[in-house]
Amino acid sequence: MPSESGHYLRRLFVLLALLPGFSPGLVDGRRAPETDPSLRLDESLVYLWPLPTEYRYGNRTLTVDPNLMFHLQGAGENSSILGEALERYRNIIFRHRTRLSGRSSFDLGKLTIIVASDDETGAGIQMKSIPSGGQIAKFHADTIYGIIRGLETFSQLCTFNYKTKEVEVHNAPWYISDRPRFPFRGLLIDTSRHYLPVNVIKQVIDSMSYAKLNVLHWHIVDEQSFPLEVPSYPDLWNGSYTKWERFTVEDAYELVEGVAYPDLWPSPTCREPLDVSKDFTFSVLSGILKDMHKIFPFELFHLGGDEVNADCWNSTPHVKQWLEQRNMTTKDAYQYFVLRAQEIAAAQNRTPGETFNTFAAKLHPQTVVHNWLVGSWSLPKVVAKGLRCIMSNQGEWYLDHLDPLEGIDDASQQKLVIGGEVCMWGETADTSDIQQTIWPRAAAAAERLWSPRETTSGEDPNSTALPRLEYFRCLLNRRGVAAAPVTNFYARRPPYGPGSCYAQ
Repeated sequence: MPSESGHYLRRLFVLLALLPGFSPGLVDGRRAPETDPSLRLDESLVYLWPLPTEYRYGNRTLTVDPNLMFHLQGAGENSSILGEALERYRNIIFRHRTRLSGRSSFDLGKLTIIVASDDETGAGIQMKSIPSGGQIAKFHADTIYGIIRGLETFSQLCTFNYKTKEVEVHNAPWYISDRPRFPFRGLLIDTSRHYLPVNVIKQVIDSMSYAKLNVLHWHIVDEQSFPLEVPSYPDLWNGSYTKWERFTVEDAYELVEGVAYPDLWPSPTCREPLDVSKDFTFSVLSGILKDMHKIFPFELFHLGGDEVNADCWNSTPHVKQWLEQRNMTTKDAYQYFVLRAQEIAAAQNRTPGETFNTFAAKLHPQTVVHNWLVGSWSLPKVVAKGLRCIMSNQGEWYLDHLDPLEGIDDASQQKLVIGGEVCMWGETADTSDIQQTIWPRAAAAAERLWSPRETTSGEDPNSTALPRLEYFRCLLNRRGVAAAPVTNFYARRPPYGPGSCYAQ
């Protein structure tokens, strides 16, 4: 029976360039990258991304049995999520199809995985050791997500030997104790400026796990388009670009498990912001939040509220009259709108995500402030108010165009910074270039959010971090992620010419 690829590929032509001037080991007259001494890895560096919290290693090379066994113990041993992850990483580690070698035994034939809890919420991630250097490697973690992060680290330690055609772990035995620096390690994608098919969003989610990012912030709708089906208000998605660029409720469920209402506008010529004078506006908002809670059963819900120009409220007669009757300015009405939306979210047990600078003193105490302004000055102000916050500094963390604790010295206030988020806004990115715009640049933020600051700071990044990032970019490529070369323009463009992945 033909392989799956046989249904799509009638013939495979292999051109070996056996022409005058061709010599084995030369490419276009230059030495092939495999034999270029300048491309040898720096043995003093640990090629893991992100760097673990603590690690020690030896000088042995272990062979890994292609029939590697997983032995699960503890409260989480029957987790379906963990079972799926084990098979996913088995395929990553043993991605090369090879004939069986003549070896009768391997150094590493079994992984003992001990999960202390059956909790699947991701709290308390900790990985204590991998691998032991003997016949059995041991993983310990408080939760299944700790094990999954450990599997990612282990998969990066595994390399394929093209001569022996075996998977090996170099510099064994490895002892690694690891935990994330911040619990919130996010990536925003934007499907309102350009539509992204569900399978592309799934690819992004898979790629996030390789850098240990754990929160997808899906910016689904905005002024430009409303592609999402909302059962309570079924005409909303008439605001999508076309009828082929939409997300059904089933699409959204799959991702989790893996011009509609003109009365919302102040007038036909004033479509933003929504009509603050009508209760209907807030009824629709409540209905959207209720429907979204069924699809996305998560605590945090970003309500937006930044970059609002409310001038057209003054130029719309019925809204202007409503403002005058309440002795409100447009700024007052803007505050009224956002705070009322917050109350709706809070009443549905959603933690609202908001901006801070417009009316900081009025925000709901459970609010998580999402800071995007250049500079770190607003984060210290946020935590001084006792509010939790997420860093998305647009100068460094916007991917289409610091350290999160910069300027915050009080330990109790530092705990209020729950993490950061890199933002893949969609004005100049769609299916054609989203992955190469996200990667490898998002990996830099991912390591800052995972690894202790002292392990990634204080040294020359060009001699320490850059080689590791180039290596990680090539690892992403090998896993099918279209990560762009590190050293070209904004690290989001294709290669300039022929060459090794490790030197671009």
